[in-house]
Amino acid sequence: MAIPYTLEFEKPLVEIEAQIEALEAEGDDKDAGFRKEVARLRKSHQTLLKKIYAGLTPWETVRVARHPKRPQFRDYIKLLCKDFCELHGDRRFSDDPAIVTGFGRVGAIKCMLIGHHKGRDTNEKLACHFGCAHPEGYRKALLKMKMAEKFGLPIVTFVDTPGAFPGIGAEQRGQAEAIAVNLLEMSRIETPIVSVVVGEGGSGGALGIAVADRVAMLEHAWYSVISPEGCAAILWKEANAETNNLAATALNLTAKDNKRLGIVDEIIKEPVGGAHRDPAHAARNIEKWITDQLIELERVKPTLLPGRRYERFRKLGEYETLKPARDGTGD
Repeated sequence: MAIPYTLEFEKPLVEIEAQIEALEAEGDDKDAGFRKEVARLRKSHQTLLKKIYAGLTPWETVRVARHPKRPQFRDYIKLLCKDFCELHGDRRFSDDPAIVTGFGRVGAIKCMLIGHHKGRDTNEKLACHFGCAHPEGYRKALLKMKMAEKFGLPIVTFVDTPGAFPGIGAEQRGQAEAIAVNLLEMSRIETPIVSVVVGEGGSGGALGIAVADRVAMLEHAWYSVISPEGCAAILWKEANAETNNLAATALNLTAKDNKRLGIVDEIIKEPVGGAHRDPAHAARNIEKWITDQLIELERVKPTLLPGRRYERFRKLGEYETLKPARDGTGD
């Protein structure tokens, strides 16, 4: 029997769920008092769920993004795609299961779909290296993007990785070069590209398939140059509950932070309690955003897209230096 996974801040919800289960197991559904008590508990559960998820800290958001039941790319393919045809291999070394590619339809729009996949059970997670792609994964992704450009189809990418795989073999086969080439080539592809961060968006491993015309994040995803644990290990020489919390806050990695800083264009709402509680609802929200963006981008001449894409990313981190006033106040 599988052991249920409960986040620390969700424990009050588990207590209410246990009370509901106990009542339903022993109560009489025809009894008006029983139905009233169950309805009261369900309402309390929903109210508390909304309250908890409305006030998540950055580190708690990271925990939600890593929830083992959170929908992954292959789940979204089943929920929102029609006629998906998977494509394999980079024509150089091998097929990396950490990045899945293929043709499909989102709504009525034919497109190339590319996304990280972490794996669901232990064997699949190990095969996918927990969503950490090797250079052959990024080369596979780019090869399929070029194919989409050839046929005039838009590209849709789903980002969900803690980062690119850091192993010796990956480095020997040109991990950094593969990601760098993707950044260069994606910036000048003459077909619309939209990207959604659905879970984790870690460093260059995420950006390797996220140089897009429009970028969105799910409400409880994170997107940053480094994971909180990696940041904590560098700054405080130790990753623990306290330093992870501090690092997550300092990194400004939540969807709200990224939207405020102009790194992403939109936040896609999740069902109350996270996408893992209602994957179909989350998929519908993602589908609507993707189709809206692609319909709008189809009106833009393909030759104009690279320049607009370049300007979008060039503006990231832009700031203004003000000359100090004569009185020294800077106003």
